[in-house]
Amino acid sequence: MMSTKIPLWLRFFLLVSVAVFAAGAGLLAYRYYTHPVTLNVAAGSIDGEAAKAMSAIANELVSTNAPVRLKVIDSGTALEAANAFSAGKVDLAVVRGDVGDLSQAQAVVVVSHMVVLIIAPPGSSIDSIESLKGHTVGVVGGAANAKIVDVLTKEYDLASAKVAFKNLALTDVRQAIQSKQVSALLVVIPLAEKYLSLVRGFFQLDHKKAPVLIPIESAAAIAEGERAFESFDVPKGTLRGAPPVPDDDLTTLRTSLYLVAQKKLGTDLVTSLTQAIMRVRRDLLREQPIFAQITAPSTDQDAYLPLHPGAAAVYNSTTQSFMDEYGNWIYLTPMVLGGVATMLATAWNFLGIGKFAPEGPLDSLYALVRRIRNVDTEAELSEIEEEIDNILRAERAKSAAGDESAVDAVTLNVAAHRLESLIHDRRTSIAKGAAVASAA
Repeated sequence: MMSTKIPLWLRFFLLVSVAVFAAGAGLLAYRYYTHPVTLNVAAGSIDGEAAKAMSAIANELVSTNAPVRLKVIDSGTALEAANAFSAGKVDLAVVRGDVGDLSQAQAVVVVSHMVVLIIAPPGSSIDSIESLKGHTVGVVGGAANAKIVDVLTKEYDLASAKVAFKNLALTDVRQAIQSKQVSALLVVIPLAEKYLSLVRGFFQLDHKKAPVLIPIESAAAIAEGERAFESFDVPKGTLRGAPPVPDDDLTTLRTSLYLVAQKKLGTDLVTSLTQAIMRVRRDLLREQPIFAQITAPSTDQDAYLPLHPGAAAVYNSTTQSFMDEYGNWIYLTPMVLGGVATMLATAWNFLGIGKFAPEGPLDSLYALVRRIRNVDTEAELSEIEEEIDNILRAERAKSAAGDESAVDAVTLNVAAHRLESLIHDRRTSIAKGAAVASAA
């Protein structure tokens, strides 16, 4: 009924409008689903390298069209990065395990390991922590190393030994040593050539002069009480090869530099991030060897910093298989296609397309009814009678020839009889009208 009342052009316009709306909604949904997610990451270090490293990763994620992107925020120091993370201002942060409030943090990757080095200038008589009594130690990195200073002070009772600690900016270290404002340095660095060269630059070195690395013999005991640290042996010759400094493996403390994520971040999102970082890491190794230190955090249940479930899926090889990820689509696709076919059929029916079958003999006979009622002359009625005779003659010929599509004789006779009655009535009406007109 609707298809006969609504004009075809209007029906077509309505269907086009619905199709355009559906296509637009589908496109928006697709763009939303496939659009890369951008996460804010805070990074900070006294030399600015942490932010530069994360920027290199962020640029590589863009160039590889990764599903996750990074917006790097340079916080200036590791402590400020941790503070921004704990305040919920960023989604991710590069933080040291011993710095800041990490109660909402879950590990994604270990960016590097940070080794604690206590170094006395060449020619110094200081060769142990006990011999620091009454001296001042310069702390490179300042407040970020407050935890290390605290644990060393407690372990060795440095307060009673009147050991003072003085925070030093990176640019002030060399001058503080030369003016003997400090008798030793405390630095926390990755054991990478770039940072070892930086430490060597603090001192005036030659073949005969070598700085003195001071061991932390109680490192294992400290690590038992402070899980952010672990005991670590600095390999022989790390600072200098010939003569080697240290001259043997040297015990000290080590902590880790993590990329951490907020607990609230979705599992799939962090899985994509972890996979992308581990993939681009290989491409960045040629430009910055420091990326070789990027590795998986501890997957143990009692690890100091818990692993984010999304990262754990990557390291434990529990990411979804093809069937896990696309099984629902494989199951639903036939249903969706069936629904689409139904909608197309409905639209086709709504337009009324294909409903007009070829007109048969009965249709032709019944179409004459209106003509008979509207004719005004005897001649027109005679023409209609001729058309009826032709239709009946043609159908009888088809029936005689054995054509199965021919209409049976009984049906034709009934239709013809009705038309003859109408013609008779109309002829009588025309004759009466003519008689009245003559009398007038």
